[in-house]
Amino acid sequence: MGSGNGNHEEKLYKLRHSTAHVMAEAVLQMFPEGKLAFGPPVENGFYYDFDLPRPLSADDLAEIERRMVDIVRGDYPFVQRDVSVDEAQEMFAGQPYKLDQIAKLASGQEDEHGESGAEPVSTLSIYTHDQFTDLCRGPHVDSTGQIPPDAFKLLNVAGAYWRGDENQPMLQRIYGTVWPSKKELQKHMDWLAEVEKRDHRKLGKDLDLFSFHEDAGAGLVYWHPRGARIRSIIEDYWRQKHFEGGYDIVYTPHIGRARLWETSGHLGFYAESMYSPMDIDNIDYYIKPMNCPFHIKIYQTKRRSYRELPLRWAELGTVYRYERSGVLHGLLRVRGFTQDDAHIFCTPEQMEDEVLEVLRFSMRLLEAFGFSDFRAYLATRPAGAIGEQAQWDEAIEALKRAIAAEGLPYEMDEGGGAFYGPKIDLKLRDALGREWQLTTIQFDFNEPERFDLKYVGADGQDHRPYMVHRALLGSLERFFGILLEHYGGAFPAWLAPVQAQVIPIADRHADYAREVAAELRAAGVRVEVDDSADRMQAKIRAAQLQKVPYMLVVGDREVENRQVAVRLRSGENLGAQSLPDVIARIDEAVAEKRDV
Repeated sequence: MGSGNGNHEEKLYKLRHSTAHVMAEAVLQMFPEGKLAFGPPVENGFYYDFDLPRPLSADDLAEIERRMVDIVRGDYPFVQRDVSVDEAQEMFAGQPYKLDQIAKLASGQEDEHGESGAEPVSTLSIYTHDQFTDLCRGPHVDSTGQIPPDAFKLLNVAGAYWRGDENQPMLQRIYGTVWPSKKELQKHMDWLAEVEKRDHRKLGKDLDLFSFHEDAGAGLVYWHPRGARIRSIIEDYWRQKHFEGGYDIVYTPHIGRARLWETSGHLGFYAESMYSPMDIDNIDYYIKPMNCPFHIKIYQTKRRSYRELPLRWAELGTVYRYERSGVLHGLLRVRGFTQDDAHIFCTPEQMEDEVLEVLRFSMRLLEAFGFSDFRAYLATRPAGAIGEQAQWDEAIEALKRAIAAEGLPYEMDEGGGAFYGPKIDLKLRDALGREWQLTTIQFDFNEPERFDLKYVGADGQDHRPYMVHRALLGSLERFFGILLEHYGGAFPAWLAPVQAQVIPIADRHADYAREVAAELRAAGVRVEVDDSADRMQAKIRAAQLQKVPYMLVVGDREVENRQVAVRLRSGENLGAQSLPDVIARIDEAVAEKRDV
């Protein structure tokens, strides 16, 4: 089965790579003066970057597609050959981005994937079809005729800096997708439509959950009342579970002196992602990009004994990191965010049990929010890492055993660990099958050394504790965005900011509606009354658009019988029910953390 899947992926790669070349030819047909940059296949499709004389429009994309169909029907073979560096420079004399790429390949500054540390080359691979040639190692389909003319679609145009550098020219990136058949293309387009419908930025505005204000600072989130309500529910549940799991909660400052960040190493390794310093009393202070040095300072407030360990300290700590404006993306990539952070200080003997419990804790927590499909990624020692090899080996084996104990599928990320320790990244799949990385369990052999952390062992001697960083949700902002898209804004009852909307049919029913709301509120239900002048059906529709789980309609009959007519956001009508029954129904859904 694995071999078959690998073969399928290889065929898709060839198809997408070849379609990208066809698209590039079509673009240069329209704009002969255009300059060509990179154009790789990517997950579910492909893209190419272009330097063009004007911005592309939707009509341009349609014309490019038409030309692509002509090229496909021409059935031109893809022909590979090797050329010398001099030949390549001559062939691409009018293409500055290709000349830059050729120079870097020839000098060994990078390989064909743009990675550094390559060997210099004297020959380069090119592929030609019809009138189009590009630097390329392939692979491709045999000819353009093997691309189904009704199974590709150009999706959109986005801006992209050359080599991702803000100091380089801004290019136009055309995204497209291609599949083996028209049916598979349509399935993917339907999926993309659902992704667009669930976009957390759109839902955040439609449901009045949060906003951003560029004039006040990019990448900084403003939480509106309903969004803040959901966030507070998440935070309260997080705290409850941490107390139950043997953690203590700490609070630490938002800024620290330069000396602290010098000791931690952040000013040496992380300065580009930190905000500029503030001069206070002629001393530089930095707003914190991480919480760990502050937890370490608490550890150092007294002499620690092995009898105290493990120490598990958690914090919902807001940090600030300077992300480039081009990578900011709603709640998923921001500059100010709150980490669900914790640090565990333990003895070497305790380390394995602690790692296993963190992994179990993470999965239990994420399952409560409706996720069930997990995969682990274990990152090992990179070149230039610090710490003794024996420490690394011991930590990696502990991580492996924790993954095995939970029966998780996992992949090795050889050399992918941070320089200061190995880690587990736990990724999950959402309702649309997309993979998100949230939980990180990270060993740190660096900070205990830099801060000279100690504990007194049973032998009366000083020992170095093990330190484990861990974040379960990652950050509240990013987790909220993922959660919002996972549910499409229709949060289960326990998370919904408004659990019930009371809808009086006419003004004469408003007093009873407010009585109902007061009784529900006293029972702990989050409830609102729609006493607007709109007609009943309009009120129901408005509540459905706001994804309210329960709509409680009250008219003459309900007032007389002291009942409410219950409708669900799905449209299902449950009929007249007593308030105690409604409260019991909501309480049950909340307790079981399920939908209505």
